[in-house]
Formats: sequence, structure tokens, C-alpha cells
Amino acid sequence: MTKRILIVDNDPAEINDRKRRLFGESTGEGYAAALRQIDPACAITLTAPYDGASLPDLRAFDGVVFTGSAVDWSTDDARAEPLADAMRAVFAAGLPVLGSCNGMQLAASVLGGRSQASSNGREDGLAVDIRLTVAGRRHPMMAGREDGFAVPCVHRDEVTLLPDGAVLLAGNSHSPVQAMAFERDGIRFWGVQYHPEYTLPYIGKRVLDWHRLPEDTAADLQIAHKYPAAAERLGVRYSDMQDAARLTELRNWLAHL
Repeated sequence: MTKRILIVDNDPAEINDRKRRLFGESTGEGYAAALRQIDPACAITLTAPYDGASLPDLRAFDGVVFTGSAVDWSTDDARAEPLADAMRAVFAAGLPVLGSCNGMQLAASVLGGRSQASSNGREDGLAVDIRLTVAGRRHPMMAGREDGFAVPCVHRDEVTLLPDGAVLLAGNSHSPVQAMAFERDGIRFWGVQYHPEYTLPYIGKRVLDWHRLPEDTAADLQIAHKYPAAAERLGVRYSDMQDAARLTELRNWLAHL
């Protein structure tokens, strides 16, 4: 049966235009490509609240994704209200929701938690040594993940206060909330702080173009899925750099729709 997915692109057009020039795809387009890599038959619709787009009829979808974002403000900021309104509507419709990075921070803010700039600064390139909680080891979103895993990431903000009722699934020394779930009151939300949708060549080029990692580190990041020595220099498991591992949470979410 074809999965019908709505992707809510959390970036405005001006940022997505820049991403298309630099990397060949917008935030939402990149996420769509990752989902189709797992399930080529996915029927995907994109919408962008920051551009004034209204949500389509939610009855037409099996699940909704809220992407990351490169805006200057946190999801606690009043400027994020277009996204918050969209998420409230999706929650009210009872649809399963997946959020990455800004998408998870948005859920925390909407559900009564808090998201702000990390006191540890930025976490760019790879989030490393992510550890599962006891709940995370049992949760279906994290099935297949091993303690100490690494995955592409790029973020300034993080969830600094979990909403009441949220379950912490994973964290690391940089950001204690790397994955969470909120499943009560008719809401079904799974979220990660990192970016399982990002390919290594993409994240390597992005951090290099934005001058956020040394050139040799960014170069290794772009090839760590092909060369074990590059993964070793980055201090991560080569197996974690493979697409099968990188896409774990997306694959598990699609399987549980």
C-alpha cells in the first residue's frame, strides 16, 4: 500500500533558494529523496508555512514530517508561529508525526517544553557517541541502533526542557535530548535532533561551504561511507556511516505508519 506523506518544510523560500544553489535541493526536497530511498513508492507532498502556504487536506495523508531549519530564531520565538500552527493542526488530526532537528524542537515548544541555543555551542558534521536510554532500547523508532552511534547533524538549538509526558530515547554529551517520543492524548510524535535524511556527501559539503569544520575533516565526512579509514579518522564506526544505519529512524517510522 502506498504511503502518503506530507513534508512540512521548516525553511522559508530565501533559505531554500540558497540551498538549491549550493547543494541542488531544498530542505523538503532532500527529505523527500531520503524517504524515497527507503520506499520509492511513497507519495509525497511538500508545503512551506513560512512562505504562507496553507496545509492541504490532512485526511489525504498517512503521516507528516517536520524538517530541520536554518532560520535565525528558535522554535520558542514568536516568529516560529506559522510552523507551530501547522503542527497543532496535524496533532489535532491525529496523524503520526516525525520531526528532525528544528522539527523536534518545534514539538517540544508546542507541547509545553522549551528549545534554545545549546550552552555547548554548535554541533556540526556528526553527532557522536549517542547513547540510548532504557526507554530508547525498547522504542520502535530506535530499533537497530547501537549505543555510541554517530549520525549527520547540524544545529545550534536543542531541546532544553522536555514536555510533560515526553519520553527521552537518546542523548550525548553535547545535547542530552538527541531523540524523544510523545505518545499520549491522541498525539503520536517521534523526533530526533540529528539528520538521518542527510547523506554524508551533502553534510560534508554543507559544513565545508559554511566554514564550520576544517577542510580535511569535511573531506573525510564526505567519503566515510566508502572508506573505513576516513570513518576511523573521524572517530566513528564505519558501519554507522552506511545508508542502512543512517536511515534507521526514517525506515522505522515508515514501517510503523
